[in-house]
Amino acid sequence: MYKKILLAYDFDNSFNNVPKELENLTNGVENAEVTVFNVIPESELETSVRYDNKHFEDLANEKNEVLSPFIQQLEALDLTVTVKFSAGYIKQAILTEVKENAYDIIVMSNTREKSDIKNILGNVTHKIASNVDIPVLIVN
Repeated sequence: MYKKILLAYDFDNSFNNVPKELENLTNGVENAEVTVFNVIPESELETSVRYDNKHFEDLANEKNEVLSPFIQQLEALDLTVTVKFSAGYIKQAILTEVKENAYDIIVMSNTREKSDIKNILGNVTHKIASNVDIPVLIVN
């Protein structure tokens, strides 16, 4: 169904159901590509540089290590996986990534580890879903 997928990854959300959904989305598609995209918030980067002397590359490497088991899970489904990191404002960085690359669909998780019932859709999820011209799959 979909060949080029952007997975907007948020370390605060649960992505337990995402591999199954990605498998469904790529069923019957050869050479499906999933780009796992994480934005390091500007405030996190500033704090890291100021107090820990860790710059963007250091943070990206640490986050890449944390992502490794999840990436292996996706690769076990015969998906080609690319991991990308960016820094800045999360919503704007995701929208820029979508505009610069020809993705077929965006996959986002909306399941927070700590449930916050007052916000059914997170601010970022809502903004992305409202401002792109491609399908957005929000996995619970």
